[in-house]
Amino acid sequence: MGSGVGTAALVALIHNPGLVATLAEQNADIVALAQANIVDNGLVDRAEVVTADVIGPAANRRAAGILDNGYESVIANPPYFADGTLAADAGRAGARHMDAAALDLWIKSAAAAAAAGGEVVFVYPTPSLAVLLAGFTRRFGAVTVLPLTPRAGEPAGRVLVRGIKGSRAPLTLLASRALHEPEGRAFAPEFEAIFRGTARLVW
Repeated sequence: MGSGVGTAALVALIHNPGLVATLAEQNADIVALAQANIVDNGLVDRAEVVTADVIGPAANRRAAGILDNGYESVIANPPYFADGTLAADAGRAGARHMDAAALDLWIKSAAAAAAAGGEVVFVYPTPSLAVLLAGFTRRFGAVTVLPLTPRAGEPAGRVLVRGIKGSRAPLTLLASRALHEPEGRAFAPEFEAIFRGTARLVW
């Protein structure tokens, strides 16, 4: 959901030949790029992209091709802010993040699409973690939070949040992981391997 040009889904498909995927995106130009990426990577038999407003009416999502209770894994990448560019000032940046009601609609739609026992994974900036957790804990169990920091010892800028539909297991807060080496712009070995396609993010 919010697939963009398809990076996350297509990487998953390349790693696991047993997977199939539906990519949902509302921007028609981006949908065209995602479709081209599916073709260029030889994944036409295993992936489709649909034009859909994932937080629109359920009937519209179904008409676009998004199934109810139909997916073992739902990955969502909601817009980080409603409009404009993220402000440098932390207060202004926080104000521009998608409001709580809209973000909760993303969570609700993801829950509707996930099959029983399926996982839902969101990536989002840490200022909205409270809203994410409120929405996830209402609808999922086994909620797991992975904070991602730029470097060791620095505050987390992003979080990965995963929930399991129908689970009653408690919340788990994992140790943070640093994306970069302590100095310079080089990625930490764990993430360098992930970005080069030789390893997976296990969490």
